Amino acid sequence: MKSWNFPQSLGTAIVTGLLVSLAISNPSQAEYEKYATQELTEYLQQNVCPQAPKIWGKSLKRECKRLVNSNRSEIKDFISQSTERYNFILFSIYKTELSITKVSPFLPSDFLPSYHFGTLAVGHKFYIYQAEEK
Repeated sequence: MKSWNFPQSLGTAIVTGLLVSLAISNPSQAEYEKYATQELTEYLQQNVCPQAPKIWGKSLKRECKRLVNSNRSEIKDFISQSTERYNFILFSIYKTELSITKVSPFLPSDFLPSYHFGTLAVGHKFYIYQAEEK
């Protein structure tokens, strides 16, 4: 008869608890879309809107920020349509391809740049590991 090994049992319980914790905290597609919408909105407001041209002496910067804020649901839909999720139970990988041709297929593909993002989701957190302009 084999005796009970406390250190081994404790180690097994800790590893099992960690794996269950990771599986439970694997962010969902909805959580990713919320995160990505927030990130894209902030990026547009901080990097794109400040470059808005001045027309008739008025900057379109304020109007750009207002448009971005008022179109969050469209931005979320755009991200949702452009994202693939690879679920590995303990974590997920999200691949997002942002391209104007997904929204307006009649526009030429070189009208605006396209972007590819790779994001690791684990423990209710998101880590962008790849971001490139195409």
